Amino acid sequence: MIKVNSFYFEIIEEYRECFDEELFAQRYADILDKYDYIVGDFGYDQLRLKGFYKDSNKKAELSKRFSTIQDYLLEYCNFGCPYFILKKIPEDEVPSQIEDDDDVKLTFEKNKLQDVKIQPTIQDTEK
Repeated sequence: MIKVNSFYFEIIEEYRECFDEELFAQRYADILDKYDYIVGDFGYDQLRLKGFYKDSNKKAELSKRFSTIQDYLLEYCNFGCPYFILKKIPEDEVPSQIEDDDDVKLTFEKNKLQDVKIQPTIQDTEK
């Protein structure tokens, strides 16, 4: 989960493992706050961000709806360029997502020594 400008995002697709959270935060502009999805693509080593709405948003232009992201990638991005698609998490779902992430971290902390196969180095002095 990524947080930028008090909004939370999750990666729903990443082509060529190109997502960089710091670079995304630097390029993110307030105008993108209104969109439900953000597409980031790299052309000539520059990150370009474009926003899209949910398909259920009937007021949005057809070319700015989620179902047209594939067309955008094919028509306006360099062939084979790295890209990622982020989904904005609605504010009412954010607390539950954060709690779920904390539970996973706690479980990991408890079990991180579970698979260690190193034997203790303290030697038995009674022989």
